[in-house]
This record gives sequence, C-alpha cells and structure tokens, in this order.
Amino acid sequence: MCGIAGIVNLQLQPQPELTRSLAVMNRLQQHRGPDGEGIWIHHRGIAGFAHRRLTIIDLTTGQQPMGDQADNWVTYNGEIYNYLELREELGANLFRTRSDTEVILHAYRKWGLECLDHFRGMFAFALWDEANQRLLCARDPFGIKPFYYLMTRDAFYFASEAKTLLPFVSGVDTDMEGLKDYLTFQFCLGGKTLFKGIRELLPGHCLEVKNGVVTTRRYWEVYYHLDFDRTERYFEGKVRSLLEDSVALHLRSDVPVGAYVSGGFDSSIVASLASERRPDAVIGFTGKFSISQAYDESRYARDLARHRGFELYDVDITKDDFVDSIERVIYHLDYPVAGVGSFPQFIVSRLAAAHRKVVLGGQGGDEIFGGYVRYLVAYFEQCIKAAIDGTMHSGNFIVTYESIIPNLSALRDYKPMLQQFWREGLFEESDKRYFRLVNRSSLHGDEVDWNLLGDYSPYETFRSIFKGSNVQKESYFDSMTHFDFKTLLPALLHVEDRVSMAHGLESRVPFLDRPLVELAATIPSNVKFKNGTMKHILRSSMGPCLPESIVNRTDKMGFPVPLQEWLAEKGRVREFVTDVLSSRPALGRSIINNKQVLAGMGRELKFGRKLWGFLSLELWQRSFHDRAADYKRMLMEETGA
Repeated sequence: MCGIAGIVNLQLQPQPELTRSLAVMNRLQQHRGPDGEGIWIHHRGIAGFAHRRLTIIDLTTGQQPMGDQADNWVTYNGEIYNYLELREELGANLFRTRSDTEVILHAYRKWGLECLDHFRGMFAFALWDEANQRLLCARDPFGIKPFYYLMTRDAFYFASEAKTLLPFVSGVDTDMEGLKDYLTFQFCLGGKTLFKGIRELLPGHCLEVKNGVVTTRRYWEVYYHLDFDRTERYFEGKVRSLLEDSVALHLRSDVPVGAYVSGGFDSSIVASLASERRPDAVIGFTGKFSISQAYDESRYARDLARHRGFELYDVDITKDDFVDSIERVIYHLDYPVAGVGSFPQFIVSRLAAAHRKVVLGGQGGDEIFGGYVRYLVAYFEQCIKAAIDGTMHSGNFIVTYESIIPNLSALRDYKPMLQQFWREGLFEESDKRYFRLVNRSSLHGDEVDWNLLGDYSPYETFRSIFKGSNVQKESYFDSMTHFDFKTLLPALLHVEDRVSMAHGLESRVPFLDRPLVELAATIPSNVKFKNGTMKHILRSSMGPCLPESIVNRTDKMGFPVPLQEWLAEKGRVREFVTDVLSSRPALGRSIINNKQVLAGMGRELKFGRKLWGFLSLELWQRSFHDRAADYKRMLMEETGA
C-alpha cells in the first residue's frame, strides 16, 4: 500500500524540472507512505516516477520505483495476494526481492498486458516499457486502489490522489458534468471527477501512453450469465469456500492484521473467518455514537468478539470529533463522494492505525449479494405490478408477492423513501424506477442554479450502465446491483482508501476477489434474493459462523451519523456549519445558493444527506478552489521558478 505518481513527456523530450516536480507530488502524498520514498528518472529525462511506501510485504528489499534487467520500471500501489504462487510459476530463481512488486515486472515480461488476468488483489500501477518506449497503467477490476491522470499540451501526469495533480493544472476549476453527477448521485460517473481536467481510470481498465497518444481499454468485465442448473445448496458451498479462500489470501502480510467490526453482516463474516484462521493475531475495531441506540451497533460487534474470542477496541465518536476533523476528511477525500459515513470511518481508521498497519473490512458484500433496502422497495413495487398484470409467477426473475410480505418489516424506517418513490411514475420502466430511487437531485430546489450546469444528462449515463449488455434484461435485481457495483461501490472504495491512508493504514476487502465476484454474478436472483431476503445466499452459507444476534438482524444501519440531532441543538456543530455556509466566500458561490441551504437546515429528515452534500461541497471549495494559489506556489518554490 503506497502512493504513486509520475510524469511522461508526450513527445518523449526531456521534461523540464522533472525531479523537482516529482518531489512536489511525493510531498502531497506523503501520508500514503510514511515508511519511505523514492524517485526514478529516465536516463533521457523523458519520464519519471515518484513513490511513497507503506511497508506491508518484504519490509527490507521492496523499495520503489523498481526496475528490472530490461530497464522496465514500475511504481505500484496495492497488494497482489497470490504473489507467492506467481513467483513459483514465473521461476523463483529470477527474483532478487521477496516483494509482490517484482512479480508485476516479471509477469509483464512473460505475459505482457495479459498479466492482469493472473493477478488476484488490489492494485494501481504504472510501468515504463523501455523497449517499446511506452507507459502502461492499470487499475484493479473493482477500483479498490485509485488512479488519477491529467493531460497537458506537453505531458501526461498521474497520481494516487487527485490533489497531487493540482500544481500542474492551468487553474483549479470545477467539472460541471462531474458536479451534475454529484448533485444527482453524490458520486461521479464514467471516470469524471469534480476537478476539470483530472480524470479517473475506471476499474478494470488499463491505459497506454505511446507516440503522444493516450488510449484506454477495459480488460475485465463481470458478466451475469445466470446458472439455473445449480442448486441453492451448491451455491452455498461455493460461496463459503471462496470466501474462506479469499480471507486466507488477504491475511498474507509481514505485519500484524486487524479487522473493522461494524456489527453488520459483511464485516462480521470477514472478521469471523480471519479470527478463525489467525485466532491469536486478529483484533477488531469499531465505532459508535452514544447519543442513541439508533446510532450504535457496537453491541453486535461485542457479540462477535465474544463469539470468536478476539480483542475489540472501540471509540465513542462525538460532535467535537465532527467539528475537529471534518475539514481534514474532505481534504483527504480530494472531493466529496458518497455519504456522511466517511466521517466515522475516518475516526475508526485513526483508532485502528494506532494498533495495526493492515485492517480487513466488509466492503462489497452489499453490491455483489444485494444488501440495500432500496432493492426491497423496488421489488415490492414490481410484485404489485406483477400481481395486477397476472404475471406474478412467471419466469425465474420474479420475487412473488406472497413470499416478500414477511420481509417488508425491514422497510419500517423507510416510509419517507416510499412516499418519495411512489409520488410519481408508479409502474414505469425498470430503469426509470431505479433512477428515481437513487436520484438525489429531485430533493434540491432553490439551492442549485441548474442553468449554469449545462445540458448534460446524468440519467442517460445512468441508463447506459443500468441497461448494460452484460446483464440479462429480464433481471431487475441484477440490473440494480450491477449499477451499484459499477458506480456506488467505487465511490465507497474511494472513501475506504482515503480515510485509511490518511492515517497510514492499509484497508483490505476480501469480498472483492475475482473468483467470488464472478461466481456471485451467476447466482439467479431467486436464489440470491430469495423471498425478498436481502443477501439470502450469503446468510444461508455464512450464518453458521456468526452469533444469532447478527444472523437475525433486520435493522440495517450502515454507520448513520446523528448530524440532524447535532444541528437541532445549540452547540459546536450548529455553530460550525452556520459559520461555514454563511461565510463571505460561501455566499458568493455561483452555482450553490448557500443562503438557501442554511434556510433549510432544520427541515431535513433524520437520515437525510442533503445538507451533508452541500456542506461537503463548500468545504471542498474552501480546501482546493480558494487555495488554488497554494498548489502553484508549492511547485514554484520547489522548482525555483
């Protein structure tokens, strides 16, 4: 786990001030690698890499950037978990180090870009191919590790974090299409970011820079080729086997490992399997808000710790933590993404980093096995429609009205969502119905001047993903989970990466292992989502390893934050938010009317994210737009310009 960055001149001419520019990039990412740094400069000065290291595997000989006998060079962030097996396959006698970094170099020399199909892990890397005078970059299939890039007239820049590229942009400006995506979903689509000119390499994609041309292509895709010939019992056994294998691989480390234990189903499975394999080594970390049981899952985390016999550390997260850390959270995120959960994750990551350098988490389970309540909302409507149309018992993709009724109690706290969902457009086409479930822009009124955002339609981009050719059009469930897998999951992984790396902590996600994800895509929805039970196949296969209190939970929480309660009372949070949104810069923004945002501060629903979204945007503009000159100054001071 590290921070990577680099520069390649598009005309393969010597790049001015290359060494000093790379030093600035390393400085901006130093939190990602507190254990060391390195810089490589091509002998003709046409390219260079920068690297910050967090030592996890091969603590003594894995320094980067790393070269080989063919004068190829790589800078790499992540972990190739099957590196030991690949070393043997490639020939252990070829290796000078014990690192997984060197595996990338040898695998590329043997297989070329097909090496990507051999890697099980999380990665983002850039490799200079000397013989072909080209730069090759790749990102893991799920977007666990980040990769950002910027093109100017003369050069191609890349880095692990978008902020690292800001000294090289002509100006810190907002990408209007990215902002429109954010206001709609609270994340960007299609590789956009909120920074104009800075792009994100999509998960499962690779990139080539050669002869001044930048090209990208997809090297991996998930295909929902449903297997109706296998039984539920078969899938239960395969899910259990693949999860056990994935957790075993994710435990490979030359430093001790911990686990996030939220009290939810997915993190509990990972922590349980990890402690089963390493009973004396794994410890757990959790956070809670003591304000109310509605914001505290720690009792379930304690149940698991007692059940498995591991030590559990917890932290009580307070309103003072919010005020003291929220600006740092937004800074480390680079730009706002996803919900307010990034704040408590930041605090729990700080706790974990005090005891461990590696921590396992449950990210990915909801997207590949179907764990969001909105899937139940959508299917409830489909059941009503099917009952009216007389098609309720047709095909393999329908959850029947009779079977779903016992699970509707999970919607008890989601009545406002149901009211909003059914206010208009009942029984529309599936893409329009799901778009309304995830669309947050309909909640915005006078706070946003939409006329300044152009004609771009987030719905059309949404629709192209939702109706992807790799999903059978009959399966509403797979279309929903596929959209979230392609968009929401990378956004949540963005948060996972930044809040952990802010503290020099490596976060690993065993649910996101290719064999497991590819299997899950073949499980029919009437098995995966049987009777409308969220994550049914995961519960039936993994339930035996968990305490009953967690197996029988129906109150999915997702680390909610009592922001509305804090804002309702006089105190530091209300004062802080009011000061931020009423400052002179905030009231002078051209697109967001923060005066209207303030006016609606007390009217939001309990778990609403509207205010959070606007507050995040304002803190982002304060950190980056209002400080644009600081990033240019860093470069000028380093280069002596």
